Amino acid sequence: LDGTTNFLHGFPQYAVSIGLQHRGQMAQAVVYDVVHNELFTATRGRGAFVNDRRIRVSSRPMLRDALIGTGFPYREFSRIDRYVELFKAFAQGSAGLRRPGAASLDLAYVAAGRLDGFFEMGLAPWDMAAGSLLVLEAGGLVGDFKGDEGYLEGGDIVCGNPKVFAQMIATIAGRA
Repeated sequence: LDGTTNFLHGFPQYAVSIGLQHRGQMAQAVVYDVVHNELFTATRGRGAFVNDRRIRVSSRPMLRDALIGTGFPYREFSRIDRYVELFKAFAQGSAGLRRPGAASLDLAYVAAGRLDGFFEMGLAPWDMAAGSLLVLEAGGLVGDFKGDEGYLEGGDIVCGNPKVFAQMIATIAGRA
């Protein structure tokens, strides 16, 4: 269950998230939004879907016009100053930030074009695995804060449509 604290408090933003890795690559993804009865699925090489309808990332070209999802650090606070710096940069450089509290759904919403991008620090692999495949199969890009593939191991993730992703990576790099 992703968004456990939300669930325990009756806040309607949580999901069942399952990702299957095969030979070191994400192969299958399922994110089920219980509250809204939306089933997000992806199979490597076959696209991403919500309730059997094909989904794609947004086509919004500019970060300044993009709606960005994020999550606040909740168990590891040693890098809180870095997070606040990034939060400020994205708050000032985008159309807005949202923090619903379930990374798997944030990633699913990027895949469905509801959010244009997402970033978070210090996530566990199971919080990102399924959602990252959804984004990739919906035409988006996913990486760590350098744009590389080590996000599952490192816990820091950025994703978005290709244009917004590139601008998000540049924003992060400018504050390294």
